[in-house]
Amino acid sequence: MCSDEKIIPRHGGYRKLKSFQVSRLVYDITVRFCEKYIDRFSRTRDQMVQAARSGVQNIAEGSQASGTSKKTELKLTSVARASLEELRLDYENFLRQRRLQRTPVPVKGKQAK
Repeated sequence: MCSDEKIIPRHGGYRKLKSFQVSRLVYDITVRFCEKYIDRFSRTRDQMVQAARSGVQNIAEGSQASGTSKKTELKLTSVARASLEELRLDYENFLRQRRLQRTPVPVKGKQAK
């Protein structure tokens, strides 16, 4: 084994991942949203903040685990996706219960329908 080879390959670097950056932004926005619009004693508030946090934490943890276990990396990435989907449903419920419309966000390079 040459001196440049390592038993455990490089891993981590999650802070550079778009998925980590976006999920961290979603977490920050969710905390502010809940502080403003969801009763502080509501179970929904706690669930939303924890789902957003779980998205961020599991992406980071999965990235760190990637050097030793791709299976663990994929499992944690899947948990992150499920947590963020749960959060999305909470936001949709918030809008539906208040009879508010979801406004589509235009995607760069695509026209809104």
